[in-house]
Amino acid sequence: QAQLAESGGGLVQAGGSLRLSCAASGRAFSRYDMGWFRQAPGKEREFVAHIRWSGGVTHYVDYVKGRFTISRDNAKNTVYLQMNSLKPEDTAVYYCAVGLPEILYRDPRKYSYWGQGTQVTVSS
Repeated sequence: QAQLAESGGGLVQAGGSLRLSCAASGRAFSRYDMGWFRQAPGKEREFVAHIRWSGGVTHYVDYVKGRFTISRDNAKNTVYLQMNSLKPEDTAVYYCAVGLPEILYRDPRKYSYWGQGTQVTVSS
């Protein structure tokens, strides 16, 4: 059974940085796309970033472009989200996901496996 485990969340001041990791186990994910989503209290889960299985194509939601970077290491079955210049509005639980969403990479329903989430809190 496939499992995803996020780590790296925590409390940081505005302007600071965090690096989230998501380790996949149970099957080979090198041929799957991977994505990061987030959910703030009282809000729906929203797309943050996506990376193709090859690592050569990435997508971001507009308000994290230039601040967040998604990357992956297929040899380690791990995807990363480097988050710089963090803002209080980035506070949320961050989830990684694996699937084959193709062009619908913003749609959480197109991902098959999800991690348990890691809390990111940015103080002002």
